[in-house]
Amino acid sequence: MRLNKKKLAFLAAWTICAEGRQHPHNAIDQLQPLVGTSAQRLVLGEQVALAKWDTGTQVEDTTREAQVIASAIEAGESRGLDQKVMSNFFRAQIEANKLVQYSLLAKWRRAGKAPDHAPINLAGKIRPELDQVQTALIAELAETSSVRASVSCDTDVARAVGNYVSAHKNSFSSLKTIALDRAMAAACTP
Repeated sequence: MRLNKKKLAFLAAWTICAEGRQHPHNAIDQLQPLVGTSAQRLVLGEQVALAKWDTGTQVEDTTREAQVIASAIEAGESRGLDQKVMSNFFRAQIEANKLVQYSLLAKWRRAGKAPDHAPINLAGKIRPELDQVQTALIAELAETSSVRASVSCDTDVARAVGNYVSAHKNSFSSLKTIALDRAMAAACTP
C-alpha cells in the first residue's frame, strides 16, 4: 500500500492531535500514585487525632513539623528535588493533616467522645508509618517532576484528586476531600 502526500499529512496531523489529547490523561495517570499516597497520609491523620485525643496532646507540634520538613528536604535533595519545592509540598501535607486533626477533635468534643478504638501509639506506630509514607511521597515527587513542572499541572492535579475521590467516594469524606486538595496544593513546581 502506497501513501500519497495528502494521506501522509493527514496521518501525521491526526497522530499529533491524538498525542495532544492523551497528554493530560497521561499526566493525571502519572499523578495518581502521588495523590493516593497523600490520601494515605490523611488516613493516618485520623489515627494521629485519636492518639492526641487519648493523650490530650495539642495538634500543633512545631518541633515535629520542622523535623519532618528538614528530613524531607534532605531526602529530596538526594533525589535531585529542589529544597523550596520539598519544603512547600511537605508543609502543605502537614497543614492538610492538621486540618483533619482539628476537624475530628472538634467533632468528638461536640459529641463528648471519640469513636471506640484501641489505644494508639503515636511515637512507636504512627510516626514510623508517616515516615514510610514520606519516603514514598518523595519517590513519587521525583517520578513526576516533569508532569509537576508542566503548564497544565494545577489542572492535572485537580483532576487527579477528583479521580481519586470519585474512585473512593464510599470511604472518602468531604473533610478528607478538602484536606486532599490542601495537601496537593503545592505539588506543582513554579
